[in-house]
Amino acid sequence: MTRKVDRTLELSDEKMRLLVDEAMERIVKHVSSLADRPAHDLKDAEKLSLGLIESTAPEQGEKTSAIMDHLFEVVLPKSLNTPGPGFMAYIPGGGIFHSAVADLIADSVNRYVGAWRPAPGLARIEANVVDWLASIVGLGEGSGGFLTTGGSLANFSAVIAARHAVLGEELSVGTIYASDQVHHSVVKAGRMAGFRVANIRSVPSDDLFRIDLGALRSMIEEDKAGGLKPTLLVGSAGTTNTGAVDDLSALARITNEHGLWYHVDAAYGGFFQLTERGRGILSGIEKADSVTLDPHKGMFLPYGTGALVVRDVSKLRDAHSMTAEYLPAIQDDPNLVDFCEISPELSRDARGLRIWLPVKMHGMGPFRANLDEKLDLIEIATRGLEEIPSVRIVARPQLTVVAFRLEADGMVRDELNALNEKFIDRINDRNRIYITGTNLRGEFVLRICILSFRTHRDRLDQGLEDIRAAAAELTNST
Repeated sequence: MTRKVDRTLELSDEKMRLLVDEAMERIVKHVSSLADRPAHDLKDAEKLSLGLIESTAPEQGEKTSAIMDHLFEVVLPKSLNTPGPGFMAYIPGGGIFHSAVADLIADSVNRYVGAWRPAPGLARIEANVVDWLASIVGLGEGSGGFLTTGGSLANFSAVIAARHAVLGEELSVGTIYASDQVHHSVVKAGRMAGFRVANIRSVPSDDLFRIDLGALRSMIEEDKAGGLKPTLLVGSAGTTNTGAVDDLSALARITNEHGLWYHVDAAYGGFFQLTERGRGILSGIEKADSVTLDPHKGMFLPYGTGALVVRDVSKLRDAHSMTAEYLPAIQDDPNLVDFCEISPELSRDARGLRIWLPVKMHGMGPFRANLDEKLDLIEIATRGLEEIPSVRIVARPQLTVVAFRLEADGMVRDELNALNEKFIDRINDRNRIYITGTNLRGEFVLRICILSFRTHRDRLDQGLEDIRAAAAELTNST
């Protein structure tokens, strides 16, 4: 018996256009309304989520229009408005539209770029993008790297490269050093890479929440005296808690003295290198062996776009290269990059277009201008907070994050922490901005982080109005 061929999934030209039109009509409406939408809407979110459970996939399809309506009218609104102008939580994700179009192209043509040979042009475009990123942080000839889904995987591959270059197979004696403010993905990467948890050192931070250089030197000397092998030092170029930037030049000198691999986690702050102020703050980043960057932060791209760039790309190849009979011939020419040779992934999407297309359309100028604007806005935000008598600045901005706290006479720490949790709720309940909090040395503090390309002075002024009103309500009631 010969089965009838089912070509349902092979859409005709007309059906492809209709599908895109159905989606695009709603996408444009959604994006154009972001400024008017609430900064967050999570009311009854659990009920919605549980109501969406489908344990069995449907056998028959539904009308496209009904599916799209359900997605845009029911599912998507119940969320944080992360691409909106009022999202000032850590870290805003703007999601420029150009990259969505680039992903549509990349996913539609569906070329494989894990190796050079199957799609030489797209592989070269992605390599160009990596070269641009390496140049931004000051890495020169011989540098390279790859795009990842985010900073966590970039940090992981950096740890793997450091482990291979410094330790070889002697994992038990290796040590990692990072401040107590470092992103948790660094510690997680160390564990996954096989370092003993006891050998991942948490170095105290100073009054500016930067790594304490004296404590770091003492830890390294003690470990060397105890027969351990100091392996990796991680500097932060914009911490999660306060946006603090370590003394990157001093860290470079320490790594040179002791033979450590020097990695800088610049997922948040790295792209401020595009600005004059940023280059001063990040001085020393160009001395790193490896740098993590997140274009989905400082270049305003959609979530899922990270990068690892290294000073010597051969170190990535040494740590990641693996051959198999079914793989195409690997290239010796450094201009013909096989990403599977220098990264963990074989199967992967073509990520380069989502950076390449907007940069080719606009150049780097608008990205630089937007980052400069955000540096201006955080200064305005800080001055505005200082004008509120009951507010104390806990961490002044080093890039575009400011941490602050509501104070009240006669309250002990736990009472003040509870007060500030109410404070953040009062601010967010006004639904014009959305901010988050964290704990700094036992104090619950609020943070403003300004990084979205859609956030401008008008929305910041609204946010400051809401902060002043919430502060007045709570201090008058205490």
